[in-house]
Order: sequence, then structure tokens, then C-alpha cells
Amino acid sequence: MRAAVYARYSSEHQREASIDDQIEVCRRYAVAQGWTIVESYSDAAVSGASAILRPGFQQLMFDTDRRKFDVLICEAIDRLGRKLADVAAMYDRLTFAGVKVHATSLGPVTQMHIGILGTMAQMMLTDMRDKVKRGQLGRARAGRTPGGLAYGYEVVPQATGAKEGGERRIVPTEAAVVVRIFMEYAAGRSPRKIAHLLNEEGIPGPGGRPWGDTTIRGQADRGTGLLNNTVYNGLLSWNRCSYVKDPQTGLRVARVNPRDQWEEVEVPGLRIVHPELWNAVKARQAAVQFEVNKDPSGQALNRAHRRNFLLSGLLKCGCCGGGYTIISPDRYGCAAHRSKNTCANSNTIKRQHLESRVLSGLKDSMLAPDLVADFIRAFAAESASIRAEAISSHSRLKGELADVKRRLEGVLQAVENGAWNNSLQTRLTELEVRQTTLEAKIAAGETEEVPIALHPNAAEIYKRKVTELEAALLTPMSVQKRARPWPPSSIRSS
Repeated sequence: MRAAVYARYSSEHQREASIDDQIEVCRRYAVAQGWTIVESYSDAAVSGASAILRPGFQQLMFDTDRRKFDVLICEAIDRLGRKLADVAAMYDRLTFAGVKVHATSLGPVTQMHIGILGTMAQMMLTDMRDKVKRGQLGRARAGRTPGGLAYGYEVVPQATGAKEGGERRIVPTEAAVVVRIFMEYAAGRSPRKIAHLLNEEGIPGPGGRPWGDTTIRGQADRGTGLLNNTVYNGLLSWNRCSYVKDPQTGLRVARVNPRDQWEEVEVPGLRIVHPELWNAVKARQAAVQFEVNKDPSGQALNRAHRRNFLLSGLLKCGCCGGGYTIISPDRYGCAAHRSKNTCANSNTIKRQHLESRVLSGLKDSMLAPDLVADFIRAFAAESASIRAEAISSHSRLKGELADVKRRLEGVLQAVENGAWNNSLQTRLTELEVRQTTLEAKIAAGETEEVPIALHPNAAEIYKRKVTELEAALLTPMSVQKRARPWPPSSIRSS
């Protein structure tokens, strides 16, 4: 039996060695069963709440369809996932492929285990989320920050024996920057201009990173961005948003909660901005605010600024390595130059022009006759080499298996003649394990896909397909469904 192992841990606070520990437990289980481990898959510090965002899990399912193993071993069912629908769908695919599932904690996994333990895993996930939110509520009601550390504050060292931490205090140097940002904005400067000024003066932003316009501006309805953080006005506000995972993408989507669900506590000791300055900023925000229709998830600017194009997310600035994004209608430019002024590359390029250049270059390169001919020759040579190696390896394994069987017969003959001792027992076990391993390798070799020979008209077929590439890639359906970048590396522009 060819066995595969899957290991996962979800918290960044857990040890990386957790993966190794799980694999070792599964390895010992496989040895006890007489199985040979042929593949191992893992996801470190990745939540089991989504199957989409786990590359190890996705590779496991891909290899399942290719029949690369006969049994899957994990430490427990919740390692496979904490969402019942994901675990059940995985089990159905494995069963369809003829793959058995074993957990070291309970042995063979059945449909009943999936239903009961999968439900328990999902309930545990919900319970953990509720407990975390309850703890955050308690901290917010006590005037302690339940989330991350905002710019302008530092954590007060927890006193020895204290039951609760999380208190903040003002950092004077950063507080002065906060006041300056509020004053600049109230005076009429844009968040982008303010970010440029701060970066030019070498003033580090949150986390020591350069300032960006979105860091300052944020979104008022969600309370994000420096200008919308009410703690600067002496008011701790929590639970303004809820985050839910989109079952199709596995990504979290923010939704603004109703006003009556917000938790607000006065924290005058954390006030940095004077109420008059705060109100002046709010008045200017209201004056320049404009309405943009929101999509069902509450994303206000998605349709206006986050349209997907053929090269979206694939372009890099040739000067700073940052993203090259849509910065005006149908024009690409360096995002770092525009929002932070940390890059000197002010060049922009029309989207349609760039797409035409990339696709034309791609098409011309892929259609070069010498490249096509070289590919066909290399493919034929590699295919022949793989076939020869597979035949040679298969013959060697069969020869070794025949030798092992002869030796086993000799040991069994000695046992039948009454010669039995610890040495014979050890030798018998070794030969049986080796026989099982060889049989598994031979079976795996027989089911491996052998490269097929190219069609005589492969070059013409290839040429026709490539000429259709540009039109196919530019269709809205192709752009919307492209989940991963199709080029092997990003395209750089300078």
C-alpha cells in the first residue's frame, strides 16, 4: 500500500516542529501497518477553516486524482479541516479515487466519523471564535485595546502578578506626528500629499514602514485609517465591523455592523487630538465625501478602483519592485510613486497598449520556428529517456523482488525443518518488509503516466492554438476566473 501523510497546524504561536511531530506519528503508524510512505503534504500556520487557501491540501487533492497513493494518513480528522463541508467533500473525492483514510488517533475513517467528528471540529471552531470575541468585548469594556497596537501608543509593561494586560500609553514623538497629520488635513492637504511630505522627511510610519495615502485616509464607515481612529479623540470604539469568509474564495470580507452593535468606551487618558481639531477633520471629510455604490459585501470602491484586467496583480515596477497598478482610467503606474512618493518612477502606460505589447511579444516568441522545432526535439528525447529509465528501473525492481522471494522461501524452508531462532525471525521480518516495499514501487511504476508521443502535426496545431491565445486571454470570462497569475514571473516596467 502506498501511503501519503498530511499534517497541519493553524496558529502562528505553535512550533514549526508540530509538522515534523505529526509526520513522525503518521510514519510510525504506516510502519506498523506495513505501508510505504510515498508523499507528505503540510500546511504550516494555516487555518483549517478554509480548504482553498491551503496549498498543501490543494496539492494533496490534485495528486489524489492522479492516483499517486492508496491511503491517506493524518493525526486526526480536524487536521484535514475544521469545516464539515470541506472535510466531507474531501472524503468523497478520496473515496471516489479509491483512497482510504486513516487517522492515527482512531484508525480507519468512515463516513460516520466524517459526519460526527467533522461536525464537532466545526463547532469547536465556532466556539473558539465566540470565546475570542467575548474576551475582546471584556477588554474593550474595561478600556483596554482589544485589537492591535495603533500608531502613537505603546504597551504598558504588565506588572508582576497582574491578571490583565493590554493597557496602552501615549508615545510623545508619534503623538506629535498624529497631531500634525490631523492639522495638515484640516488645513486642506490631501492624504497623498501628507504621506509624500512625511516620507520625504524620513519620518517612519506604522511598523517602521513608509507612509501611504490609504494608511492616513482609510474608510470612515469602518473606522480604518489614522484619520478615523476614534481613540485619538479619547473614545475606544470596537465591533464596528464583522469579518466573514467568502466560501468561494476563502478570503475574509468586512461588513459594517449596525450602529447599535458598536462598543464605545471613553478613554480620556489616551486622547491625542483636541476635540476641536477632530471635529474640523470630520467636517472636511464630510465636505469632500462622495457616494460610491457598494457591492453586496460592502466594499465601497471595488467596482470603481478594483476592476480585474488581464495583467492585474502581475506587474512590477522596474525601479522599486513595487506594484504597477491602475492609477487613472486605463493607465498603469507605480503605486509606490503615487501613494508614497518613495519611488522616482513617474512613467505611466496605457493599459491597452501594454496588454497588446505583452501578448504580441508572447505570441511572437512562442511561434518562433526554431523554438518550436527545439521543443519538439527536446520533448521526443526526454520522452525516450523517461521510457528507457522506467523500463530499466522496472526490470531492476522485478529482479530484486524475485531475489527477495527466493530468500524468503529459504527462510521458510529452514523454519519448516525446525530451525527457528531470533535471528531467523529478524531476517524474516526484514525480507517481508522489503517485499512489500518493492511490490508497492512496482505497482506505482505501472500506474505512472508515461509521456505520450507528439502528433505528427503538433507544430501546426501548436501554432493555431497560440494565435488564438490573445483573443482567449482578453475575454472577460478568462480575466475574472484567473485565480493565479498565468506567467511564471511578474512583468516589470520602468
